[in-house]
Order: sequence, then C-alpha cells, then structure tokens
Amino acid sequence: MRHALALARRGLGNVWPNPAVGCVLVRDGVVVGRGWTQPGGRPHAEAMALAQAGEAARGATAYVTLEPCAHHGKTPPCAEALVRSGMARVVTALTDPDPRVTGRGHAILRAAGIEVAEGVCEAEAREVQRGFLSRIQRGRPMLTLKLAASFDGRIATASGESQWITGAQARRHVHALRLGHDAVMVGAETARADRPGLNVRGFGPVRQPVRIVVSSRRLPDLPGEGPEHGPLWQVAGEPEAFMAELGTRGLTRVLCEGGGVLAASLLRAGMVDQLIGYGAGVVLGGDGRAGIGALELEHLADAPRFRLVETRRIGSDIMHRWLRD
Repeated sequence: MRHALALARRGLGNVWPNPAVGCVLVRDGVVVGRGWTQPGGRPHAEAMALAQAGEAARGATAYVTLEPCAHHGKTPPCAEALVRSGMARVVTALTDPDPRVTGRGHAILRAAGIEVAEGVCEAEAREVQRGFLSRIQRGRPMLTLKLAASFDGRIATASGESQWITGAQARRHVHALRLGHDAVMVGAETARADRPGLNVRGFGPVRQPVRIVVSSRRLPDLPGEGPEHGPLWQVAGEPEAFMAELGTRGLTRVLCEGGGVLAASLLRAGMVDQLIGYGAGVVLGGDGRAGIGALELEHLADAPRFRLVETRRIGSDIMHRWLRD
C-alpha cells in the first residue's frame, strides 16, 4: 500500500477535480502492474495498472489508495473493471466520500466474490487525499499558506525590497510546492506590485497550476501566456464565498503566496489548513514589512493554532510545515 501511496503522490496538483490515486497489482509476491491517476484525471490508476498487467491480473491482489469508483462517468467504473479482470482480492486505504461512490465500489467487489480489506494505511492515505476530501466534505479546496520570511518574521524591507530573502534552493522548493497544488493564489496588491508569474519553472514541461488573483477591481496584468503559464482566474468577495466557488470549479489544493491582507483574511475566516514557512538567517528589523496583516486579536487564546509536522534544512534556509490544530 505504501508503494501505491507513493504512486498516488505523483498526481497531486495534476489530476483535479479527480483524486490522486495509486494502484499496485501483486500476484504470487510479484508486482505485475502499477498505475496512478493520469494528468487531467484520466485514465484512473486502476485502469493503468490493469492495462500493464494484462492476463497476469487474474488471481492477483490489488492495492488501491482509494475505494474504486462505482459510477459511470467519462470512463466505466473501476470496480467493475477489477471484477472483469478476475481479481482475487482488493485492499483499499480509504472509502471514497463522494456520494456517487461511497461504499458502492466495495459492494460491487464483494458481490462478485472478491475478498475486500479496508483501512490499510488509512492515516497516510488521508494525508495524500487531504485536498480531495476537503472539496467533497467541506465544499472547498484545501488551502496552504506559504511565507518566506527573515529570522524576525519580515517579508521585505521598509522600502519593499524582498528579492531575495531566501536562497536559490528554497526558491526551487517553492516551485516544487506549486507543482503539487492545483492553483497558486495571490491578492490584488501583490499582483499589481510584483506582477508574479505564479507558474512552475525549472521542472520541464508540466501541467501548470491555475493562477488566481483575489480582486474586486479589474484583473491585474500578469506576465505570461501559453502552455508554460496556467489559466488566470479572478475571484472576489469574502474568503468563505470565493473558496466555495473554487471548490465548485473543481479545485482540491490551493497554494496562497500573499499578500499580507489576503493571508490575514483567510486566517480570520478559518480557511488555512496548512502553513509552510521558509526561514532565512537575515534580520530586517521592526520597520520591515510583516507577512501577515492585522488579525485584530485581543486574547492569545483566539489566535489560530497549528501543529508542527515537518522541519527540514534547505540550503542555508529552514522549511517548516504546520497543519491546523
């Protein structure tokens, strides 16, 4: 199952609105097929693994990170494909919460006489599916707030100079972070002041994330058109409203890269699920610009709380990741 989960991660940021799923087929202790959800969401992981295995799938065990789909959409149900292949056993990590599927995929398999085991590596699978689960269960994508800051928590000097607080390796890591999200979002002030590209660079031809600007006025002119840049969307209003709109449009994972006013509004609204910070060994002082705007807190108990799940040295900088408590 951990092999299947590693395959599933390859689809993160690349398969929305579908979940990123991995599948490994094993027969007599030998892997005979493996697959993961392909760009755009199709073919599904099970279809890729079955195509690779061919007749070797008969009598095999399938390890799938999410319950096989049970509804007819643009492709036939994967549960039925597993039945037709002559699979002997199917092991899954998570039940699919999509109301078109939930429990039905497992039921189709059991009705065909296939042994089914559920809940294997469930916690790890839930982490991989965090964005998809958020869209289905809460009606909005998972939101990651990213900040690159000085030792004293500043993102620019008093004059606005910010290139570059962190080093080249940390900046490359940010591009990898973008690659694992469906969309990159900034506020209107950041878009107008910095004209950021918001695309993935340095990883060859990839499916670019959607670029989102939160602005109630005319959409700022950002650089770049064509396949090396993702589509540009504009949203406006309160965070609860535009995050629900992004969920309706199929997004599962959104990365917010600023600015401070937008970050504060998302935190106040309880929309931030994950914090990723890049800390540099430089001090900018109290007159430097804060990365997050005013939260208007009177009591420490009211502050948004997150729990530390990862720290890593990246070049001369530190990356730290936190999940909502």
